[in-house]
Amino acid sequence: MKITDIEVITLRVPALEAECEWGEDAVVVKVHTDQGIVGIGESDTSPAMVKACIEAPQTNFYCNGLKRLLLGENPLEIERLWNKMYWASNYMGRRGAGIHAISAIDIALWDIAGQFYGVPVHTLLGGKYRDRIRCYGTFIPADNPEDNSVIAKALIEQGFTSIKFGGGVFGDDPEIDYQIVKVVREAVGPEVEVQIDLASKWHTCGHSAMMAKRLEPFNLNWIEEPVLADSLNSYNKLTQQVSQKIAGGESLTTRYEFQEFITKSNADIVQPDITRCGGITEMKKIYDMAQLHGTQLIPHGFSTGILLAASVHFLASCEHGTLMEFSQSTSPLFTSLVKNQLQFDNGYVKVSDAPGLGIELDEALIEQYRID
Repeated sequence: MKITDIEVITLRVPALEAECEWGEDAVVVKVHTDQGIVGIGESDTSPAMVKACIEAPQTNFYCNGLKRLLLGENPLEIERLWNKMYWASNYMGRRGAGIHAISAIDIALWDIAGQFYGVPVHTLLGGKYRDRIRCYGTFIPADNPEDNSVIAKALIEQGFTSIKFGGGVFGDDPEIDYQIVKVVREAVGPEVEVQIDLASKWHTCGHSAMMAKRLEPFNLNWIEEPVLADSLNSYNKLTQQVSQKIAGGESLTTRYEFQEFITKSNADIVQPDITRCGGITEMKKIYDMAQLHGTQLIPHGFSTGILLAASVHFLASCEHGTLMEFSQSTSPLFTSLVKNQLQFDNGYVKVSDAPGLGIELDEALIEQYRID
């Protein structure tokens, strides 16, 4: 079997000149083969950047667009192709958008392999530990703190026993942060897990420690990315000062950055995004590293049903893959891009046993939101 084409599809709901919120744009990669098997992947990043990284012409042997590296290759040789892409895009792809692009292709290659062998991806990864995975619901909080009571209660009514919020105004003003957390905790009661995501908006270790202390009465399960994941000393100091668990790492890529973060930040939870960190191939290495260092891995995941499916297959194959993020985005790219999207049901999402990732895309929706 040979790779015949790599198709990059960029999608966007708002107009190009309009503001875009998480979940409102996407980049989908289709890897075509001469046997008619098509693998599907995505990356939750800038679609235009991924398209450029895949389709760029060669500049020198260290600076290749990924497509030209893979045409004619056997898609089943996944690890070898990962290493080939990483080495031959060295100048533009050792971190950031270059690895995001590799991630999308890597996920598509695992999808091809599953379809070729007639087994789900979790079987290829070593087997299925569980038939369903517990989910926490993530939402972007309303600007008015009181309005978040309705949002939080609606999640509990759906069956969530764990919720998280971040983005929007959260992190901009200490008093508003306090009020939002207070409203949500009072709305859901004491038994529900509540996590918060600052997207690094607390900026400094000192401010983060002060806010964590102030929020102690609300029994937060974890505080996510209070500062940039680059600030390893800040994470290390925070874990020694605060009562809540500290989580982070969604913006990091490859085992190399995660090795630094896991060994030096002392974070309780590491959160690689399977569509950014290097795909399924690299996620396996990051998970093993986290287990060796006693760090819990709970993936980041707030994009389309492609990411959702890849994360479910991966976690099903992990001995300790027991919790995952479930987006509450109302964007059609989350709700409808995958026609047979995995559904949340009373606290859990079922693990698919269909070959590959087991997903079917809505081609009409793709044409509706496609950017040429």
